[in-house]
Amino acid sequence: MTDYKEICERTVDIARETGLFVKNYRMQNKPDVESKGRNDFVTQIDKASEKKLVEALGRLLPEAGFIAEENTSDKQGETYNWIIDPIDGTTNFIHGVFPYAISIALQEKDRIVAGVIYEPVMDECFYSWTGGPALLNGKEIHVSETSKVADSLIATGFPYSNYSLINNFMDTLDFFMKNSHGLRRMGSAAVDLAYVACGRFDAFYEYNLKPWDVAAGAFLVQQAGGRVSDFKGGDNYLFGKEIVCANSKMFEEMQKVIEQIMTK
Repeated sequence: MTDYKEICERTVDIARETGLFVKNYRMQNKPDVESKGRNDFVTQIDKASEKKLVEALGRLLPEAGFIAEENTSDKQGETYNWIIDPIDGTTNFIHGVFPYAISIALQEKDRIVAGVIYEPVMDECFYSWTGGPALLNGKEIHVSETSKVADSLIATGFPYSNYSLINNFMDTLDFFMKNSHGLRRMGSAAVDLAYVACGRFDAFYEYNLKPWDVAAGAFLVQQAGGRVSDFKGGDNYLFGKEIVCANSKMFEEMQKVIEQIMTK
């Protein structure tokens, strides 16, 4: 029987080691930047970070494949696959802005069984495994108790290349500016999701995200007592390029608002 706890704890060590490498480099250097597309950047440290993760995670679970942002490995696992983002928040990283994070999830068949998000600037590691609690640096975390959107603080991310839903998205900003405590845009979806998991944010939504942006964070939100879906309330948020999540008390209200505006 797979020991998810041991795998997760060893993944935490790998994430911390790689995160320290990334942080130390940024403190001493300005990274060279390449463009993968419109406002979609990669640095040599994204690639180096992913290489370190692939090598270490490959030793941890040799049979597993990888779904990784920078395509360092094209290995596909029959049962297990690591879903990794070597630096989530690359634009922040390029400019020396907090936050950015390493995001690692382990997928078994079609379900996530472990998730780790490490934010090296604040030295905060969020993690959980199937059957275990959601933790932040070893202390158990839970989603917030906020019961209404009107009393909530909501996180989102701005589109940077796909503007197909920009008008709808701007309407969501208008709604939440007027009908919540406020909106925040941190620049890292992984961190946004981790902050929902520990109750700093009450909800998060965004479109055009990739699986490595959300896999670990969505799992953490669920493990911490929250709920996650695509905009229509379904479960196609990992590969469907849209996600909404919130604590369980206000999830239905939040999801319905997003559905009504984003799918009109």
